[in-house]
Amino acid sequence: MKKVFAHSSLLLLAVLLLGSCTHAGDKWLVGTSGFAAHDQIMLVRKTPPSFGYDRLMDQAVVHPDLGIFVEKRGVPDFLAETSTSDRHYFILYYLKARQAFACRTATKYSREVEFSGPYPITAREYKLLHGFRETSTKKTAKR
Repeated sequence: MKKVFAHSSLLLLAVLLLGSCTHAGDKWLVGTSGFAAHDQIMLVRKTPPSFGYDRLMDQAVVHPDLGIFVEKRGVPDFLAETSTSDRHYFILYYLKARQAFACRTATKYSREVEFSGPYPITAREYKLLHGFRETSTKKTAKR
């Protein structure tokens, strides 16, 4: 079962990376935060708070195990979020360690989450995410 979860987590990771990598900073422009976060990889920046940081903190309240994980491991650089008809998935990317962790809910509306990882971040993934973070940092500095 854990092996299947690990493989499905890696597949989810690949699908999300092939999807859009965006900063949905103005959540009022795109509707609810859940809608804006679906199938997105979000920059997680504490200062100034990014949409990804806000979303991570909201989900840490809903899923206490996620909050405990982030307390122990630290705030990730990126958060990916998606759901299927029966589960909700999160992937937390830590660029400095070049690792990602996947977690999923037991059911779509469950508060409990299962974790797997760490998974290595490939050179291509690292370059893409690092570049996105740098671009976002430059845009924020200009404001």
